[in-house]
Amino acid sequence: MCGIVGYIGGRQAAPILLEGLHRLEYRGYDSAGIAVPHRGRLKVTKAAVRVEELRGLVGDGHPAQLGIAHTRWATHGEPSDVNAHPHVDAEGRIAVVHNGIIENAEALRAKLTAGGVEFASETDTEALAHLIAARLADGAESLEDAVRAALHEVEGAYGLVVLDARDPHELVVARNGSPIVLGIGDGEMFVASDLAALVRHTQRVVYLDDGELATLRAGDYRTSTLQARRTDKLPTEVELTDADYGLDGYADYMRKEIAEQPESVRRALLGRLDERFATARLGGLRLDARELRSIRRVKFLGCGSAYYAGQIGANLVEELARLPADAEPASEFRYRNPVVDGDTLYVAVSQSGETADTLAAVQELARKGGRVIGMVNAVGSAIARECGSGVFLHAGPEVSVASTKAVTNMSTCFAMLALLLGRVRDLSVADGRRVVEALDALPARIQEVVADEEHIAEAARRFADARHMFFVGRVRGWPVAREGAQKLKEISYVHAEAYQAGELKHGPIALIDRSMPSVVIVPDDELLAKNIGTIEQIKARGGPVLAVTNAELPRGLADVELRVPRTEPELDPILFGIPLQLLAYHLAKQLGRDIDKPRNLAKSVTVE
Repeated sequence: MCGIVGYIGGRQAAPILLEGLHRLEYRGYDSAGIAVPHRGRLKVTKAAVRVEELRGLVGDGHPAQLGIAHTRWATHGEPSDVNAHPHVDAEGRIAVVHNGIIENAEALRAKLTAGGVEFASETDTEALAHLIAARLADGAESLEDAVRAALHEVEGAYGLVVLDARDPHELVVARNGSPIVLGIGDGEMFVASDLAALVRHTQRVVYLDDGELATLRAGDYRTSTLQARRTDKLPTEVELTDADYGLDGYADYMRKEIAEQPESVRRALLGRLDERFATARLGGLRLDARELRSIRRVKFLGCGSAYYAGQIGANLVEELARLPADAEPASEFRYRNPVVDGDTLYVAVSQSGETADTLAAVQELARKGGRVIGMVNAVGSAIARECGSGVFLHAGPEVSVASTKAVTNMSTCFAMLALLLGRVRDLSVADGRRVVEALDALPARIQEVVADEEHIAEAARRFADARHMFFVGRVRGWPVAREGAQKLKEISYVHAEAYQAGELKHGPIALIDRSMPSVVIVPDDELLAKNIGTIEQIKARGGPVLAVTNAELPRGLADVELRVPRTEPELDPILFGIPLQLLAYHLAKQLGRDIDKPRNLAKSVTVE
């Protein structure tokens, strides 16, 4: 994987492809390339470079009016010029860009090699190009037929676009487990793996489903299944525009998206707080009060930051609804043959709505009759379509690989779900109103944290020499610590580990010394004295302490304090995460890291 762009129309293709790649570079970026037809053959330019460098290699003036392009995040073969996409067949006729993993690639390569094919790369994708070319040589009547025949031999996930240099009037697109979106223009067609590459040109889009193909010509398109049954997909309108993906004067998308959190949380809450009945309105759940009362357990499924947000959600459900709740990494769920209970509400959480592990967990639940809802940020995404019901996060486009506003909106939406579940049970009107008022005030409280940025940046500078850090929390603070450690690792490459405060003394405390700072989450709640005791244990061993707190701590207890505004205790984790985002950002900035494009990572992980 990661970023696919294709174009066919009346304009010069290369500038459109390069601009689209630039929009998708955040998804994966170890190499990039484009292919356009040229006198019956392919003109391919690709290298292990960033998009701006590729632009210089492509140059100006190529007249082709269709082409395909890709930015890559390696799954097969190290980042190199030869492993970069697009991949072509031996005759230079067929070009393919592909996201996903072909699981039977080795068998396909062996079969093709036995037939005389010589492979140039280590990738699974190259097998697709040779396979499609072979089906054309076998007499397939069209490129679409050749692609369809080739895909019948393929096992695994793919989102792909295919170009035939001998028939430069169409592109063929296919999807199975990896996102592909068509953009419908006026006498031109676009295709991409993400809306970010499309919205500069059109707001009319078609989302392909798994097992679907599309053939694009400049003036029209047709969609069909892998079995050649027409599907006649109609375009839908998206509200996003190119301006939604701008930096708006910020140096980095991560910094911009941190600053957008008061507004993104306000959008998530808009129209969903019911002051009269002290509850939340989440119509997308499609569950009435009787069905809500039938729920006996809630399980959150997500990956990475979405999993940690799910832990916050589980705590909220247990506190407000008094229902058993927990969170589990979606990547493990389907492999352990889970017991699926009809009384359990499963919540699938994903920023992109395309996370392969989470989507697979949803599909496993569907096979076993589980009740699952989606909480995603992308309308029309695979998880949203698969679940059929759920809650959109309304965080707006998130470009930085390190998720900030989407994670905060996840926790906010979990709070509303917990409030709704609580109010159909035993949560009192007074407690419901208390939570509603706190949620309503949340955007203003987040703004207070963001306004304290310079103090947080100063703390980051103070600890910028640390090579290892602990993040420590207890109960509500534990998932906050985990997410804080994740953020620091993702963008600064500083080794960070999160521990439950009570577990610190059962082994990890052996690592504490003057070179090991600890970030301790200290809410002003019933566990304040115990958290103070944890800090004292760390200080007794010479460990520097940065306390994130809304409590009045003994003077001099912590080396640095980051203050967080007060809210209701159940919502503390939402606010406590914001300064840790800024801490990671400024520490990474101090170290000169590429903030929006951290090494080895991609925004939307659509492979296993």
